[in-house]
Amino acid sequence: MHTIIERELDLQLVLSPERSVTVPALLRYRSDDPFAVHVTFHLGSEAPVRWTFARDLLVEGLFRPSGQGDVLLWPARAEGRDVVWLSLRSPDGDALLRAPAAALSAWLERTMRLVPPGAETEQIDMDEALRALLTASPAEGSGDAAG
Repeated sequence: MHTIIERELDLQLVLSPERSVTVPALLRYRSDDPFAVHVTFHLGSEAPVRWTFARDLLVEGLFRPSGQGDVLLWPARAEGRDVVWLSLRSPDGDALLRAPAAALSAWLERTMRLVPPGAETEQIDMDEALRALLTASPAEGSGDAAG
């Protein structure tokens, strides 16, 4: 059995220095996937946008610049409040988002009480993880070329 910790949070999507729009997001942490944070952005389109990245990356981003490549985070102050900037890059485009640091920190604290840092591997069912890695789905196995 696993536990899920969720938090709905309004982020600001920065469109220009003068303009931003509110983007509802759902933060999700699963005890059976203890290294990851899942974020679902609801942009008003048919399908939400989903990102997954390391919980440690998000924790570090509360205190100092962190990440590389597709996901970058850094703390700052905006409009008199502590915030965390989140830069996301994908082949479909880039996004710069601003999250309230206090709400993000409170949610992360709940995840760390559930699975303390350093105890993540104790939550993983290694037999199931190996079985999943070694069992190819039909779509993966059908494209093999004979050499």
